[in-house]
Amino acid sequence: MEDKIKILNDKIALAKLGGGEKRIAKHHEKKKLTARERIEYLMDKGSFEEIGMLVTHRTTDFGMEKELYYGDGVVTGYGTIQGRIVYVFAQDFTVFGGALSETHAEKICKVMDMALRNGAPMIGLNDSGGARIQEGVRSLGGYADIFYRNVQSSGVIPQISAIMGPCAGGAVYSPAMTDFTMMVEGNSYMFVTGPNVVKTVTNEEVSSEELGGASTHSTKSGVAHFTSPNGIECLEDIKKLLSYLPQNNRETAPKLPYVTTDEVREKLGTIVPENANKPYDMHDVISNIIDEDSFFEIHKDFAENIIVGFARLGGRSIGIVANNPKFLAGCLDVKSSIKGARFVRFCDCFNIPLLVLEDVPGFLPGTDQEWNGIIVHGAKLLYAFSEATVPRVTVITRKAYGGAYDVMNSKHIGADMNFAWPSAEIAVMGAKGASEIIFKKEISEAADPAAKLLEKEAEYAELFANPYTAAQRGFIDEVILPKDTRRKLLKAFSMLESKVVETPKRKHGNIPL
Repeated sequence: MEDKIKILNDKIALAKLGGGEKRIAKHHEKKKLTARERIEYLMDKGSFEEIGMLVTHRTTDFGMEKELYYGDGVVTGYGTIQGRIVYVFAQDFTVFGGALSETHAEKICKVMDMALRNGAPMIGLNDSGGARIQEGVRSLGGYADIFYRNVQSSGVIPQISAIMGPCAGGAVYSPAMTDFTMMVEGNSYMFVTGPNVVKTVTNEEVSSEELGGASTHSTKSGVAHFTSPNGIECLEDIKKLLSYLPQNNRETAPKLPYVTTDEVREKLGTIVPENANKPYDMHDVISNIIDEDSFFEIHKDFAENIIVGFARLGGRSIGIVANNPKFLAGCLDVKSSIKGARFVRFCDCFNIPLLVLEDVPGFLPGTDQEWNGIIVHGAKLLYAFSEATVPRVTVITRKAYGGAYDVMNSKHIGADMNFAWPSAEIAVMGAKGASEIIFKKEISEAADPAAKLLEKEAEYAELFANPYTAAQRGFIDEVILPKDTRRKLLKAFSMLESKVVETPKRKHGNIPL
């Protein structure tokens, strides 16, 4: 018996060594943690239980039978983060460059199945050179097995991908189908085809960082929801993100203790400028409404004309979608519509109430937007809000013009409570543009057309560029003073906590993809 225990301990020691001391040393030279170090830092101390530690590959071609490493390049298992069960896999770049084999994929699929059955988040720490070439179609089949499970788990359990090294070729599609993708600056990259292939096919000279680095995917493509300066901060972001999320789609996010005090926020009355054409930063409004320092922004550097993220209001986790007049005047465009729609659908999947802060002059005009499909992409945001059954509350701070008024969680598409500040302007378009159309003849025939335009503009603004006409029709539930916004929202979300919606029976809707 003692001999058997010694053999087991030796095997465990070899498994934990991964690809060997020299390869691990090289990993540290690149300022990267090893797979086991990442898991150890991510999980609560002593909580991780490994599954499949002694698994090895089955390949005998190309002399592979001589290179057997326990674990086969991926560490899988379960543990707790902040006391809550999660499942995790961490690819080990020190073993065959983290390349995915048949058995490597089987280990990942096993923990994904367990996460789905037991209703707990699935976290993937990706660091792989791609498919293991020596295994051919078996490794490709392994990727497909993972993709299938990503889809089956979607909307049932939260799925988080951290790209902590290379992620290329077919490997990129698993993170793309998870709920959130995180990248590490300088150490991670994602692309379908690498720089060498790009050069061969298109003759473009581009580096891995330019083609698919953290900066590229967080600002241009929108593939990455978060970027971190190093691996440690990336793992900290995962922990923070999980604190806002429920374990699965049948639960609600953890509620923090909160004692109601004086909820009036005088500063909110000073943020929106008197001049309707002057920009301001909607982040200032957000920070004065939510619980102190609780905002966790998603897609911070992508499509900055719309803000999305999680926050707490009275200890409750909520999702925030807000136009930001500081960028593109807060107009909706292709990228912001996609960004907003994706976030709204996530919150609806996982029972997270939605707060919409609206200041939108419409959809961004121009050939670039029209030719890139603003019609169908704008419809995604409209569809997402219309489909959502979670509590939904809107506050109009200033402009709510045209079709964008409808899209941004209006009463007409199922919002529960809609508030407006006295500065709100709810109309088909701005007073100047509307006056130029409605009073075109009168203005052109006037002795002083410029003065007549100003007169008609003021007339139109008095009639329509305010929240009271909409309030008279019941499209706005209440016109409120800015300072009372937090107090009103606390009451509204508390009232909506037990909201239930019966939706039509169907297999699924057909969102305009």
